[in-house]
Formats: sequence, C-alpha cells, structure tokens
Amino acid sequence: MNIQTGLTSLIALGAIAAFSLAPVSASAQSDSSRHRQDTKNTWRNVAIGSGVLGVLGLVEHNNTLAIAGLAGAAYSANRYEQDRKSQNKSKRARAALYSRREYTHNGHHYVRHTYKQHGQTYYKFVRG
Repeated sequence: MNIQTGLTSLIALGAIAAFSLAPVSASAQSDSSRHRQDTKNTWRNVAIGSGVLGVLGLVEHNNTLAIAGLAGAAYSANRYEQDRKSQNKSKRARAALYSRREYTHNGHHYVRHTYKQHGQTYYKFVRG
C-alpha cells in the first residue's frame, strides 16, 4: 500500500508540474474579448451547476433546493445568452451609438430623442 500511495502522489505531482510549466499559447484575442469570453463561460458553468443542484433537489424531494437550483440555472442561462449575443460586433457598435446623447457628423449636430410606441421605448437622432 505504501508504494501505491507514493506512486499516486508522484503522478499527481507530475500532473501539477506539467500543467503549471506548460507554455502559455499566444492568443490573438484582446483583453476585453478574453474577459467577455471568460464571463460568458462563467455564466454557462453557473447554469450547469445550478441545474445539477435543482435536479438533485427534485430527486431528493427537497423543494427549496429544487426551486433555488432551477431558478439559478434559468437566470444564469439567460445571462449566458445575453453575453453570447453581445459578442456580435455590429450589435456592440449600435449599442455604443445609442448610448450617447448627442454627436456631430459632417458638421451637423444630432441629439437623441426617446419616444414610446406600442409600449416599447425607441430612440432616434434628430438634428439639434
């Protein structure tokens, strides 16, 4: 048994050393896109974990655990989808444009106006 324990420890130490000393590959992603990807992956992992917790609550007939787990999974899945969709470059550019109150283009000044139609809020830029 002592040899087996020593061998297991040696294998674990070797695995840790291999992963810690492995060269880090150069990435073409910028810091912001890497952060966006990491955040998206975090929400995905939280959704999976919460879903497992919810299923565990259902199996063990623990309503509190089931509701909390499934609600957490639903919220995390929603945030994951939002982050996944926000990676689209044109949508980010559109959001950046409409987040400003005013801008000048070709010597003309434009101001953002908010209006509601059929219960929805819309924005448009008018010359100001």
